[in-house]
Amino acid sequence: MDKILEGLVSSSHPLPLKRVIVRRVVESAETPLSQAQCRAMFALSTRLVLQGPDPFQRQVGRQVLEAYGRYHRAEFEAFFNRGLVLGLLQRGYGELSNRDPAILDYIQAGLRLIMSCPSVLELFELLQVEALRLVCERPAPPLCARLCQLLGDFPQCLPRGRKLSLAFCQQLVRSIAHFQSQGTREAELRLYVSQVTQVSGLLRSVWKAEPDTLLPSLQELFAVISAADTSFEPSVALASLVQHIPLQMITVLIRSLTTDPNVKDASMTQALCRMIDWLSWPLAQHVETWVIALLKGLAAVQKFTILIDVTLLKIELVFNRLWFPLVRPGALAVLSHMLLSFQHSPEAFHLIVPHVVSLVQSFKRDGLPSSTAFLMQLTELIHCMMYHYSGFPELYEPILEAVKDMPKPTEEKIKLILSQSAWTSQSSSLPSCLSRLSGKSETGKTGLINLGNTCYMNSVIQALFMATDFRRHVLSLNLNGCNSLMRKLQHLFAFLAHTQREAYAPRIFFEASRPPWFTPRSQQDCSEYLRFLLDRLHEEERTLKALSSAKTSETPCMGSEERTLIEKMFGGKLKTTICCLNCKSMSQKEEAFTDLSLAFCPPTSLENVGPKCMERSEVKDDYMVQTNTLATSPTGETPLNNLEVNGGCDTIMNEGTIKDFSAEPNSENTTNSELHKVQDNRDMSQRLVGKNTLSVTDLLNYFLAPEILSGDNKYYCEKCASLQNAEKTMQIIEEPEYLILTLLRFSYDPKCHIRRKILDNVSLPLVLELPPSGADEVTCPQLVPYLLSSVVVHSGVSSESGHYYSYARNVTGSGPSGLCHQSTALSLLDTEMPREWFLFNDSRVTFTSFQSVQKITSRFPKDTAYVLFYKKRNSTCGFNTSSANGLWVNGDPPLQKDLMDAITKDNKLYLQEQELSARTQALQAASASCSFRPNGFDDNDPPGSCGPTGGGGGGGFSTVGRLVF
Repeated sequence: MDKILEGLVSSSHPLPLKRVIVRRVVESAETPLSQAQCRAMFALSTRLVLQGPDPFQRQVGRQVLEAYGRYHRAEFEAFFNRGLVLGLLQRGYGELSNRDPAILDYIQAGLRLIMSCPSVLELFELLQVEALRLVCERPAPPLCARLCQLLGDFPQCLPRGRKLSLAFCQQLVRSIAHFQSQGTREAELRLYVSQVTQVSGLLRSVWKAEPDTLLPSLQELFAVISAADTSFEPSVALASLVQHIPLQMITVLIRSLTTDPNVKDASMTQALCRMIDWLSWPLAQHVETWVIALLKGLAAVQKFTILIDVTLLKIELVFNRLWFPLVRPGALAVLSHMLLSFQHSPEAFHLIVPHVVSLVQSFKRDGLPSSTAFLMQLTELIHCMMYHYSGFPELYEPILEAVKDMPKPTEEKIKLILSQSAWTSQSSSLPSCLSRLSGKSETGKTGLINLGNTCYMNSVIQALFMATDFRRHVLSLNLNGCNSLMRKLQHLFAFLAHTQREAYAPRIFFEASRPPWFTPRSQQDCSEYLRFLLDRLHEEERTLKALSSAKTSETPCMGSEERTLIEKMFGGKLKTTICCLNCKSMSQKEEAFTDLSLAFCPPTSLENVGPKCMERSEVKDDYMVQTNTLATSPTGETPLNNLEVNGGCDTIMNEGTIKDFSAEPNSENTTNSELHKVQDNRDMSQRLVGKNTLSVTDLLNYFLAPEILSGDNKYYCEKCASLQNAEKTMQIIEEPEYLILTLLRFSYDPKCHIRRKILDNVSLPLVLELPPSGADEVTCPQLVPYLLSSVVVHSGVSSESGHYYSYARNVTGSGPSGLCHQSTALSLLDTEMPREWFLFNDSRVTFTSFQSVQKITSRFPKDTAYVLFYKKRNSTCGFNTSSANGLWVNGDPPLQKDLMDAITKDNKLYLQEQELSARTQALQAASASCSFRPNGFDDNDPPGSCGPTGGGGGGGFSTVGRLVF
């Protein structure tokens, strides 16, 4: 029969006839044969299987071998013995190499035929050793895949024992690292991917059956990809293993890896770069999850040098992966994290900017739903980055044009995304022995370091910074070459907006803006500081304008508009009218102001506001308006003033002026009787607190209510040439864009020689309505609404002690909620935007709510609202919040290059400081830290004292180009 078979395969008979003959040969396997005949048939069929010159002969050999082996089991067992198998695996067969997959095909077929024979156990033991030897020789993908298929079908052939099993898994990982595709055509690439999948699948089976082998395998994987040997580049096929690693191991593995002192930075950088390369593997799952987890883990331990190097090296490669539908989801996830976390410099974003437009246009041409969805995600990402780095219009204009018809995320959403994504905002996954060095808080806002009782300045600066339109004006000024106070304020605002630091130290600005009579490192009055600061900025701008107009050949440092920035933002006008009740003659005077000081008065007097009686002081033609002498202009024009209203409670009139005891506690012109009056009225006000709660509206109405000047307070009428009873009225004839109100809470106690504080609770309306210019009692004009923007709170019982902090929110001209009336505002208290209000307490910035602002005094009796900022609604201060081409995507103007460079330099310095500090802590905790092993780790204040540290995809391989390696 063997001669018939041998003649058949070598004859020239037609193929149909050959098939008939083969069938008869197979059927003849049932007939009894001698041992020699069986051996000859097995040898012939083996030669055909392994050396058949064409597929037909190899198929014939397999059919005959299986047929005769099945019916002559004992003879085949004797033939298919240890010597034959060992020879095949070590020497091959004839001219056939032992590394040819056909050898394993033949062995697997033989094993199936003798599974029920005792000798198979001996072959299993042999194959356990040979399988380990084979993977140590780094078999090519076809052979390795065939070996894994055999071991998958016959798991008894897998190396046994913990030592051999670990060695096998580790060597198989090494083998995958050497895999390289031998072709570029789609069919070849498909085959390569399937072979790699076969190998990684076997590893998964081993890990599942023997969990102890998983971690050593991952250690081997990291050793491969972290090697600095430039002569060998591990295969991207290693990505096929990631999908088989349980996701629940991420936390332990990443934490162990990033805190292991034995892992050098160069090794980690190399490993991370190669993991990012894995995004090119078409069938890998969860690669992006592991990459992002490792990026976050490195950020949590402040290894910013690695993150910077890896991001700049790989950001373009990751972006280019977006062209390929099969790997696009993972690439976009990694790209988003890399860009959003790289917030200290525009460098990474600008590397991909030149490529954005072409990708967007490709997505649009594609038109597929999946492409449209990815385009929307990419557009949101791009908007976030242009928001964060808005000073490059020449770069961004083509992108804005390309995505103009795509939805744009809201500013609130952009801010939230950015605040949660920065390296310094990453949640820590560190062991308890390492404390995280925190960066910017989750609010995305920057605190101000207390330089030694400087909370009075910090609270005011934060309120001014949160005055959105004012901040945008300051940032838009062209101040190159100036060393002015406004330039220093612009520098401070720029850092508050863009620094990565949790808190910024405003030393330069403090030294430049501190009033000369303020004792360093002593508590001061924030209202007094605010007036001094605004006056300095106002006078400085006027001086610079005067100088620039005198030197027309030189470029002016500031704009040449008649009104200063302070006048445009905070300046208003008040008209005071005094009518003699005898001759009815009237005297009027207009005064400019930057803030109004509202006195306290008995709540009962506000139930029906009527004419106020003024007695016991002389009043002359200056109408009781105190002029800030620091604001006197050299040209003799009307200066900006701080207007203080005599409410009969907290202010004392002397020589026709209102004395502010918060500014002059030791004034020698103050009489004891006047001081007693202040104290008596304060006591009366405090006694009435329990009966009625005052509101800012009450105090403002009292401020504007008519006053009867009589008795000792009679008015000297020029027409009557004598003292007469008179009526005084005041009217705001020009409303400021930002209305600053100071509540006069401090009065002088002559007995104790200190300024005591009025602790009355005052209700703060979200919307404050002012009567417009020209209002009278006959008409009922539309009131001018103001939206509450900031509240500076004083904590303490005396102005000489205590602490200042601020509540604030972003309010533009249209307002955050578009509120029109007080009733509407009150109805929306429970539905205000979440996280709209911020609490600035020196270095600490947290989210809060308007309810917290309203309840602060009831919860903390010593904490009272002191200075209030209100923004006029439906007004943009003549300031366009976006440039003509729409490039101010965040509403703020782009920073000048020198400012952006300074911020970028400081952000890099900050990251280096954080990294150095983290390394120091890691070295100190080295004895308690754990290396890369599975079980090495153990498995969160408004009021406060003031001090130096501060208070408190597409489917399938449609084309070869879709495969990425």
